[in-house]
Amino acid sequence: MKIPFNDLTRQYKSIEEKLNKTINVVLKSGWFILGKNVETFEIEFADYVGKKYGIGVASATDALFLALLASGIKRGDEVITVPNTAIPTIAAISAAGAVPVFADINQYYTIDSSIIEKKISRKTRAIIPVHLYGQSCQMASILNIAKKYNLRVIEDCAQAHGAEYRGLKVPVGDIGCFSFYPTKNLGAYGDGGMIVTNNENLFQKLKLLRNYGETTRFTHIIKGYNSRLDEIQAAILRLKLKYLDRWNNERRKIAKSYNELLEDFVLTPQEDKDNRHIYHLYVIRTEKRDKLKDYLYAKGIGTAIHYPIPAHLQKGYSDLGYKKNDFKTCEKFSKEILSLPLFPELINREIEYVCSNIKDFFK
Repeated sequence: MKIPFNDLTRQYKSIEEKLNKTINVVLKSGWFILGKNVETFEIEFADYVGKKYGIGVASATDALFLALLASGIKRGDEVITVPNTAIPTIAAISAAGAVPVFADINQYYTIDSSIIEKKISRKTRAIIPVHLYGQSCQMASILNIAKKYNLRVIEDCAQAHGAEYRGLKVPVGDIGCFSFYPTKNLGAYGDGGMIVTNNENLFQKLKLLRNYGETTRFTHIIKGYNSRLDEIQAAILRLKLKYLDRWNNERRKIAKSYNELLEDFVLTPQEDKDNRHIYHLYVIRTEKRDKLKDYLYAKGIGTAIHYPIPAHLQKGYSDLGYKKNDFKTCEKFSKEILSLPLFPELINREIEYVCSNIKDFFK
């Protein structure tokens, strides 16, 4: 049996007729940039996550970058985040001219809020908590620290569409950034991102920043950028948003099955009692990770590692001065984590095949 790590064709087939019709309507309209679909999707998605405003942009990297700029982050400012995230989180901080300052993680793979205060200096201006793999960070503690030190909190929600913390969808704070990369729980058929906020001043500034600082055509009141979610992707995302909760529920069911079948063989994901995990990724841990990955590959099972090299050990960020063993939990986990196949269309027979092969490996 062949089981891919992810299979986007299955999702496409499940909504093929509606999706093709949606795309054709946009093509026939002749309007492809910053039109009604983008405007409406911004409203619909912001409402879905419980925020007043949404700003569609070209990617989550741009969302973080522009959110940092709109928040007044300047060259040399420090931004606290984690080293076990996808590199775009760090790239956005660097692009804004700021300096990433890393904090280690907890058993949920998210930032250890108990050590954030130790990382704060006179240059610290913001915290980027990363809701990794589909689970929220410990936001009550983080927001309290931010309030105490007058820091901006910009939540990286790229893997957390519909994830909840204490009954609230992320972002819990004032500003959050999402990715619509195709493999995300809510994915486009290309790149795309969004910033959501309750802050009207930020909303107005972000609208300027994403489109050359333009107020009306050929009138530019600030120096801006070109970062726009296009009409076709917005139309696709509007359709898919209607299915998001259903797809997230399926992910949770699959994760539950994995947990029950694998708990005696590997370390399965822990779900914080304050959270509703939406399992963008299902990540196990074992000291035999590499051998298990090879074994499953030989059995036709696709897996992935998110992420094998923490950001502080990447050559591109060696100038930050970090070294091996600076973040022991993150580094330990990076050698043990393995992401198993998980997408809403995965069927029971496939789940059982994955699990039976993992059991066989450990016999």
